[in-house]
Amino acid sequence: MATPGRARLLFIDGFINVVLGVALLCFDPVAGWLGVPASDTLFYPTILGAVLFGIGIALFWEGIRGDTQPGGLGLAGAVAINLCGGLVLTAWLLFGDLILPLRGRVILWGLASILVLISLVELSMRAKHRPDGLR
Repeated sequence: MATPGRARLLFIDGFINVVLGVALLCFDPVAGWLGVPASDTLFYPTILGAVLFGIGIALFWEGIRGDTQPGGLGLAGAVAINLCGGLVLTAWLLFGDLILPLRGRVILWGLASILVLISLVELSMRAKHRPDGLR
């Protein structure tokens, strides 16, 4: 079983990914409500939603599995996913010439901040428990 702090962090990260996955799986009605850019097709947002949902489940599994059971997604994978997503979203917000209402800007900046922040917390947690890197 994962240490309590690690399990809690993986659960929080898993919860965020599952919520984002569900939001993307229901993208059409959710996009208007959130004030984020719409898509010409629902194919890509729903595929991404399914991937994020799966990542969330993998994070939950990693947090509760025993040492003899197969692993889900560890902290190193979560850091890579969250940093990539957070930094790409930040780049879109800074350089993408997006025309968004204030609500959309607040939600997307909040999401980018959460993704980068949880990555930094995960890196810190990983460094504390394994000073030799993210292996």
